[in-house]
Amino acid sequence: MFVETLLERELAHAGLKDPDRRLCQELVYGTVRWQRTLDWLIGRKTQGRVQKTGLQNLLRLGLYQIFFLDRIPNHAAVNETVELAKRLGFGAQAGFVNALLRGYLREFQPTKAALEDLKRTQPALGHSHPEWLVERWQKRWGIEPTNRLLAWNNTPPELFARVNTLKNDAGKLLEQWRAENVDYDFVRHDWLEENLVFRLKAAPPLERLPSFQAGKFYVQDPSTLLAVREMGARAGEDVLDLCAAPGGKLTCLAQMMGNAGRLIAHDISAERLKIVTENCARLGVTCATTALPSTMFAHVGTGFDRVLLDAPCSNTGVMRRRVELRWRLEPKEMERLRQGQLDLLRQAGSLVRPGGTVVYSTCSLEPEENRGVVDEFLHGHGQFGLERERELRPFVEGVDGAYVAAIKRAHR
Repeated sequence: MFVETLLERELAHAGLKDPDRRLCQELVYGTVRWQRTLDWLIGRKTQGRVQKTGLQNLLRLGLYQIFFLDRIPNHAAVNETVELAKRLGFGAQAGFVNALLRGYLREFQPTKAALEDLKRTQPALGHSHPEWLVERWQKRWGIEPTNRLLAWNNTPPELFARVNTLKNDAGKLLEQWRAENVDYDFVRHDWLEENLVFRLKAAPPLERLPSFQAGKFYVQDPSTLLAVREMGARAGEDVLDLCAAPGGKLTCLAQMMGNAGRLIAHDISAERLKIVTENCARLGVTCATTALPSTMFAHVGTGFDRVLLDAPCSNTGVMRRRVELRWRLEPKEMERLRQGQLDLLRQAGSLVRPGGTVVYSTCSLEPEENRGVVDEFLHGHGQFGLERERELRPFVEGVDGAYVAAIKRAHR
């Protein structure tokens, strides 16, 4: 289970006030993101000796506050970490924790300079990423673009909202947001309609907002809407979303179709489809029907005009949102995922009518999961042709990474 899920579960019944909740989230996510660099700091003071996991985490937490978080005074970070060590059963090591952290307070400026120098001399270590992944990106893009990507991955993700035009328009939503103390900004990209997506600069917890509860917007990064735009779905068409959960792209397709047509939401489990159903209900989507693999055949008929395949992938384009992904991912994962992606694309191709379109998308930056999959599919399916493709790179477009390819099936 991912750290984001575990933390959300704990926070649900922790009873923290909103500022404390946000601080807790920042401490957890930041410590996980900067884990490798923090371990380097610890190793400098311990001659590389491995600490017990709980003690190592406490040291990481204290050092993160000292060197990567400005909102907590350094002396308070040390004192709280020492007290936490005592409460968690590390009383015998409290003096060691205190000495290590206070030692770094005395060397604060030289250490800050060393951390900055590390980003230049050893980018993977300085930016807290796996060596193999950084080398891979450097070979493709070069050092400076890769460094910009590494920095991007270490910044907290922004929050974006897509206006749900099935229930309101942008003008009405913005008026309600102002009454709800939501601070927003306009978002413009060449693949977005005007006033479709807004950046939420500050807002109360979304689940408490009447505008959210009423389904007047959906939280969604702008990059995810490139695939929806390439679908070009129209009212009255038969459309399939092959991997639909949690339903962000699906509900936007319904919006494009004006809730008129047949929209099938397929996914691998009832639990995942339950999330889709809940989102459809909140957003007022009435043209969508859910389908499990066991019931999919009943919905196929003569095929679909358009099929969206948002394939499971390595998620390297959304690494700043998946804070521990960098520590879970392994090189061999790309090949395993590629085979599954190819199988799904073949399935999507078999479900689209002659003259129809398959849109293949991922949130991966890796070529073997993107164009590599598309090329292999096209090589074995002569009736299909690549119409267009596009890759969004965080260090270029300033949004989450994504790949989208529109693949057309011949009329005969």
